[in-house]
Parts: sequence; structure tokens; C-alpha cells
Amino acid sequence: MEKPAEPILSVKDLHVRFRTLDGEVHAVKGINLHVNAGETVAIVGESGSGKSQTMMAAMKLLASNGEATGSVDYRGRNLLALTKSELNAVRGRKITMIFQEPMTSLDPLYTIGNQLMEPIRRHRRLSAAEARKEALRLLELVKIPDPERRMRSYPYEMSGGQRQRVMIAMALANNPDILIADEPTTALDVTVQAQILELLAELQRTLGMAIVFITHDLGIVRRFADRVYVMRYGEIVEEGSTEALFSAPKEAYTKMLLAAEPTGRKAPPPDTAPILLDGRNVEVVFRIGGGLLAGPPLLLRAVDCISLALRKGQTIGIVGESGSGKSTLGRALLRLLPSEGAIRFDTHDISKADREQMRPLRREMQLVFQDPFGSLSPRMTIGQVITEGLLVHEPGLSAKERDRRAVEALNEVGLDPAMRNRYAHEFSGGQRQRIAIARAMILKPKVVVLDEPTSALDRSVQKQIVDLLRKLQADHELSYLFISHDLAVVRAMADYIIVMKQGKIVEEGPTEEIFDNPREVYTQTLMAAAIDVTRFRVA
Repeated sequence: MEKPAEPILSVKDLHVRFRTLDGEVHAVKGINLHVNAGETVAIVGESGSGKSQTMMAAMKLLASNGEATGSVDYRGRNLLALTKSELNAVRGRKITMIFQEPMTSLDPLYTIGNQLMEPIRRHRRLSAAEARKEALRLLELVKIPDPERRMRSYPYEMSGGQRQRVMIAMALANNPDILIADEPTTALDVTVQAQILELLAELQRTLGMAIVFITHDLGIVRRFADRVYVMRYGEIVEEGSTEALFSAPKEAYTKMLLAAEPTGRKAPPPDTAPILLDGRNVEVVFRIGGGLLAGPPLLLRAVDCISLALRKGQTIGIVGESGSGKSTLGRALLRLLPSEGAIRFDTHDISKADREQMRPLRREMQLVFQDPFGSLSPRMTIGQVITEGLLVHEPGLSAKERDRRAVEALNEVGLDPAMRNRYAHEFSGGQRQRIAIARAMILKPKVVVLDEPTSALDRSVQKQIVDLLRKLQADHELSYLFISHDLAVVRAMADYIIVMKQGKIVEEGPTEEIFDNPREVYTQTLMAAAIDVTRFRVA
């Protein structure tokens, strides 16, 4: 594709600073970058490198304690100098952004259809009927099944991957010049990830839009980007064409990023290890819609007669496409959702346990959520977030002892304890995920359900978190249910695999057997898609 000489977006001497209780944080330090019409530019780097804050500053979407200086020129206009009304004519229409956490970007009180139609009607002045038709087309475009029904759905009724696809549809609603994609495939399983990336590439060719790709997945970068900027500690340490940067990286930091990959294999526990969590014929059925005039409700069988037994020290990996029921199964086993069937935890039958009966067991059964930002209170410091569970389960601890435990937990997950007086919005997505892990581990649980715990992390930090989780497991004989779409991480973490599709188990067995010799066509498809998406990754 012919590239114009003049860039469509030009960032010059951009600085981003945040005022915090610990003083000023200089998150972005005088960087320069540009984007040409129709090209894909990737910004990569570890969590906290400033890559997301760079584009948030460009869109004037920084938190209230943030400030950006420098210039961000879009077609000759400095976005940082525009008034709110002038900026709104550009933002959401000419430049759109897909955010990293879709659940926090979608309004829980409005249907998917209403939220899709709003930007279409606002910027394109279409009638309600025309906007609805366009919204349906967009849902079909991003492969949302049964789009007519999903127009009436609320965000909580959709899986993480489906919510991310809705966000992509909203971003494409007004045919933008520039699409800023901040980890757009983070919540997607490998098969849908490949589809979405191909879709973005096709739309780019059709519409001629530029894409700014913020990601930690270097396999995706090598496959789709024209040029790459590598960031570290708020600065650009290396830049160049994708081919040149991957074939001959100059900086040691870039070489480290290219080589990072979770490694090692998890040995299974002995057959004599006691069973800590046992589910038999577990079912979860959601009733959707219905009423006096609407007729009988639609029954969605999200988990369909599943049995599993998790032993002490074992990690069971649960894989499958978005909407397969992985997360629902994990929550049902923890009695966070109503279910049918028998569930035992340790020596307790919790099949019908209510909230009060479960309360004393909660510290031993922890959950790390898929969306760390949505699960962290914006009004509490990180130290308060991490120690909140101690107030409930160890009320006799002094404030000094709770603070000491917070310091220990933050050290364990690789975060500076000095940052415990900051708030969630001051951390990157990867840092927030580590905070969520610290919050779970501080209670010394026996069983932890990890729902996409590494999905928001760059590869180098994924490797660290995998090593950390394995060390914690070995030190404390923890048992994990590890829910993920990232098969490379699952292979490094799990000793047993369950493959789910449409609420059912289609295949299960020891990890090496499932990866090396999958029997079912669906499992073979998942493995092939993972190889396709990651085939450019440098090992």
C-alpha cells in the first residue's frame, strides 16, 4: 500500500505526569512517534512502560490527576489544544479506541444494541431503524453469534471475549481514520483472536484506516504491524520496520522481549493426594427473557453435567472458546453461582450452601478475576484493596500487621510495596492483575480459581507470574483451576487439561497427551489456531 509522505498522526515531545500521594510520577518522557494513513504501527513494552498512557494522553483521556504536555497533531491540529467540543468532533469519529478492559467501557444498565446505536446516531445522524440495521451488521462483522438476540443482551450476559468484540464493533461504527487498539485480543481465545486480527486487517485494506496496536503479544506484532516502537520506563528505546526489528534487534531489552516465553512443565501430584474440590454432574442454567407478554424464557445451559476432581497440589487447566462455559464452571464450583449437582470442598458438602454457610470457607477458596480493573475499588488504595479480606477473615490483626502482610504480598507478585498508597487507575493492566493475585494470596487459600490471570500481561511478565504461581503452589501445596485461552501458558502451568465447548467437556486428560495427541476435532482446531497466531513468535 502506498504510504503518504506526511503522517496522519504525529506525537512530538510528549510528556505524561501523574500527581500521586507519593509525589509526581513521570510516566511518559518526551517521546516522538508518527503514524501514516493506512499503516499499522505497534507500540510494545512491558507493563508500566507507558505505552497505553501515550495513547490515552493523545486522546485526552488521562485520569484527573494526569497531565500531558507536548503536541499530538492530527491532520495539522494539535489535539492537546482543542476544546472539549472540538475534540469530540474527532474523538469517537475520526479517531477511535478499543480499551483493554471491555467490561469497564460498557454501561451495565444499557443493552448492547442501545450502546452500539448511540455513537452511530450521534456521529452519522441516522434514524433509529437505520442505526439498528447498522448495529446488527457490525455485530455480524465481528462474529457475534445470534446478533438479533445479542442486541437485547446486557454486558454481564456475555463472555469476556464477546464483550471485547462488541467494543471493536463500536470502534468501527463510524469508519474512523485511526483505530487505536489497546490489547484488543487480550480476552479472546485463539480461534477468535485469529478471526479478529484478520478482520481488522481486512477492514484496514477496505477503509484505508491506520491502526495503532498497543500489545504485549509479539507474535501478533510480527504478523500484522508495519513498524514498531519499543517502550521502557516511559521512553522509546528502539524503533524501526517490523522486519528489521525482529530479524536484527539492536537493544538488549528488545532481545529480551523477543525471547520471553513461559517455559517448563508441571508435574502431576501423586494419585494418593487428597481431593480438595470435587464436582459431580454440575449444571448451570440461565433463564433469559420471558414474562407475561414475552412468553416462556430462553434456557441457556452454560454448564452441562460436568464432573471434575481437583487434588491437593494439582493444576487443572480449563480451555475452550469464549462462551464455552469455562468461567461459569469456575464460579459454580466456588458457589458464586446457583447450580445443580454435587460439590464438595475438602470435607464439606457445599452443594446447597448459602452465603452465610460459605463465609468461613471463602478465605480457603479464592478467585482471581479476568478483569482486574473492574474488581479493584477505585476509591481504595492498593494497600487497602489487598488487605480488605483480612478485615473479614482475621479481624484481630492490627493495622501495622495488615500493612506488613500487604508488603509481603506485593513483594511476592513483583510490585514495589512503596506503591501501596496509590489507586488502581495509576497502574497498568499488567500491574493491576498482579495486585489481584496478591489480594487472593494474602489469605493463604487452599484452592484458587485463576480466570485468565495472565491475559493482560506481556510475555516477560507472564513468565514471571507463571514462575511465581508455581512457586506459591509448591511452597503452600495450593490447588489451581487455571482458566485461559493462552495455550502456551496453560501448557506451562497445568498437569491436567479439560477442553470445553458449549458447556460440555469434549476432551480431557494429562497435559502432554492433550497437546501432543488431541483426539477430538475441536481440540485439534484449538491447537492449530494457537500455532497459527503464534507462528512468528521468536522462541
